[in-house]
Amino acid sequence: MLIPFGSVDPLQGAAAVDAARRLIEDNGVRGFKFHPTVQGFDPSDPAHSPLYTVLSEAGVVALFHTGQTGIGARLPGGRGFRLGLSNPMLLDTVAAEFPELQIVMAHPSVPWQGEALAVATHKHNTWIDLSGWSPRYFPAELVRYANSLLTSRVLFGSDFPLLTPDRWLRDVEQTVLKPEVMPGILRENAIRLLRLGG
Repeated sequence: MLIPFGSVDPLQGAAAVDAARRLIEDNGVRGFKFHPTVQGFDPSDPAHSPLYTVLSEAGVVALFHTGQTGIGARLPGGRGFRLGLSNPMLLDTVAAEFPELQIVMAHPSVPWQGEALAVATHKHNTWIDLSGWSPRYFPAELVRYANSLLTSRVLFGSDFPLLTPDRWLRDVEQTVLKPEVMPGILRENAIRLLRLGG
């Protein structure tokens, strides 16, 4: 099953809001992916509130890249990309001001894993996806929370083609993620998030 996600440039203001509305209404887009570091925007900036309002009212997901990125790595000045824009703590403001908006913090949020876990345990409209890293390298704290407090809001993700689903599934067997939490991570949590049941 393919579920369409789109993206817009939040820095385009009203044009981004109009584009998001069209993507939802005309193309059935069910979520939007944002990369604050690459797109160069602070997700907590009040200027983006009209965009979040449209997403919230439509009941679609807002997925944000969090943590380190390989894009620009080892280039002079990191090619100008600012890692701090992908600190998950910036999403705490968004989650607080838009409690109906379902926010996914993509990837283990290294070096801010603690901040991501703090946001996710405090704001129940936030989720963590496990894409972009082999499960063998997940921070121990992330695994501990996935096995306990956040069992119902952790989501499978690979990072195809760099990390294939097959490799992710092989590598997760080498972790201490509990077998009983895996159905939720692999399927059931996403069904609830995307409202696919019934």
